[in-house]
Amino acid sequence: MNQPKSNSLSKSFRRVLLGGALVAGVAGYAIGNSGALNIAPSYAEAVKIEAPVTFSFADVVEAVSPAVVSVRVESNIQPANHQGEFRFDRRGGEDGFGMEEFFKRFQEDDFFGRDGRKNGKKQRHRKPHRYGQSQGSGFFVSEDGYVVTNHHVIESGEKFTVIMSDGKEFEANLVGADARTDLAVLKVEADQEFTYVDFGENRPRIGEWVVAVGNPFGLGGTVTAGIVSAHGRAIGTNQYDDFIQIDAAVNKGNSGGPAFNLEGEVIGINTAIFSPSGGNVGIAFAIPASLASEVVDDLISNGNVVRGWLGVQIQPVTKDISDALGLEFTDGAIVASPQKGSPADDAGVRSGDIITAVNGKKIKGPRELARTIGDYNPDTTVKLEIWRNGESQDIDVKLGKLDTADSAIPTPNSKPKNLSQFGLEVEGLGDGSGVLVREVEPGSGADERGIKAGDVIVSINGESISTPADLERVVNEVIELGRKAALFQIKRDDNTTFIPVPVEKG
Repeated sequence: MNQPKSNSLSKSFRRVLLGGALVAGVAGYAIGNSGALNIAPSYAEAVKIEAPVTFSFADVVEAVSPAVVSVRVESNIQPANHQGEFRFDRRGGEDGFGMEEFFKRFQEDDFFGRDGRKNGKKQRHRKPHRYGQSQGSGFFVSEDGYVVTNHHVIESGEKFTVIMSDGKEFEANLVGADARTDLAVLKVEADQEFTYVDFGENRPRIGEWVVAVGNPFGLGGTVTAGIVSAHGRAIGTNQYDDFIQIDAAVNKGNSGGPAFNLEGEVIGINTAIFSPSGGNVGIAFAIPASLASEVVDDLISNGNVVRGWLGVQIQPVTKDISDALGLEFTDGAIVASPQKGSPADDAGVRSGDIITAVNGKKIKGPRELARTIGDYNPDTTVKLEIWRNGESQDIDVKLGKLDTADSAIPTPNSKPKNLSQFGLEVEGLGDGSGVLVREVEPGSGADERGIKAGDVIVSINGESISTPADLERVVNEVIELGRKAALFQIKRDDNTTFIPVPVEKG
């Protein structure tokens, strides 16, 4: 009689182990008075892993975020046309989702329609829209309300609103702006102390972490991270270009926002991106803290930035120019021409001089010369180290006040052929001031180099040219000296530039 009961128990036990109702198996069992099987199930615990301590940006972001703000800029714009279409200010500000893109989306969705219709009905009496908005980013640099942003964010603005990370809004006044460095300072007047951040004193190393906080697309309070990719980037805005390149995601609306190191110091101000599509591709440019801090101090103290002025048109000393002059260096900036009545002109600086140092500081190129001179106050006397006629000499110059930026005229990049193949037709001006280019053969070496009809050849390798015979004679001398190029000084309109022309022995 016991055998069948044992078999019944064995079958029940197997059903518990193999069935889907109890996934953890059976830890024990008991038979009650009724003979039924009582089972006490045991369940497995959920998976738990002791996570290792990992690197995080959270502490930095939590500390600095209250100091980062959104900047809303309002400005008068052109009135709408008679059909009621909206026309928004397309200046250099960060439009993002603020207004322009928002209404653009509405038009594309036919909410207003392409001709100013709403839900398909003509709006005949709608008042013209005369106000546009743009948005960017900024950050507090003092507890009493000074805010730093980009010049292009606030440019042409008439009303400025600072929006805090907690949503509070404050009106702000423009203290000062500097277009050359693309920096501006606003001031919030409020009966409270603001959380602020400091500029870092140390230059960040390539490869160091960087955290960008800002207002992309009007979203506000967005954080991205990356590394420092490079220093000293020039992107063609002006001679004060000296950007830090970072690979953190930066988009429209991030302009004016800070880039932080892991100590919560501002190492740069996000200003521009490289983007064929308009979106982030991982190449962003920030104004270095070392430059920004000096400009911001000037703007807060004076409302503008006062710079020294030398008064020269300058260009780089390229390899071709160096070869043409028989130099062993390519540092410095060659003077295309001093401006009449400028400090450089008054001091005796000449066209063709190469400025290699200022007060003992070596100059690598035009951008460094412009920044170095700009760092001095007007009426300061500086000592220029000049390379002229194969030797170095010093010239003292009393700087003026910069009203317009010095310009460097770029050298064409194309490679001309032998002098006999330039395809130039020239004639003397008759007053000894140079040789006029009458015609340039299309596709010739001169044409490829960028020489145009109407240009005046003033000198070659520093030797004045008065007639076509002078031109031929001097070039032949260059060839006999074994130089790889001849340096043409070309005058076009009111500008002068040097064009190195490679030559070959015939």
